[in-house]
Amino acid sequence: MSRQDPGSTIWFSLSIDGESLGYFNGCEGLASQVEIEQHQEGGNNGFVWQLPTRVTFSTIRLTRPLTPDTAKVAKWISSVQTGIERPTAQIAALRADGSEVARWGLIDVLPVRWTGPTLDPAAPAVATEVLEITHHGFTD
Repeated sequence: MSRQDPGSTIWFSLSIDGESLGYFNGCEGLASQVEIEQHQEGGNNGFVWQLPTRVTFSTIRLTRPLTPDTAKVAKWISSVQTGIERPTAQIAALRADGSEVARWGLIDVLPVRWTGPTLDPAAPAVATEVLEITHHGFTD
């Protein structure tokens, strides 16, 4: 029996409607929350009903060092200005050897922010980019 090390380095791939936008080394915001409405029933003093109302989803932030795939991200963001339909997306968590750990499908994805690198010769550092996307929920 072979066991994978869950603590190994993880990379994230992002694809929009099947087209890869490359690999990212940081991903945060894969989250959802069910909003609850409390309802008190007359004559029932033992508890308060907790009823689900809607599900909300966090904005997802993907980070990586600058790569040639940055042009693909810029092209996708530019296409939003022409009124495209909101696509589906896939985020896959990958081990260093390329094997998949987990995958998340996203419905109605939209880029909401892109931040490019700060280029300062007085403070050299790795040039990074951050892509923030929003969505309407998870899918298979």
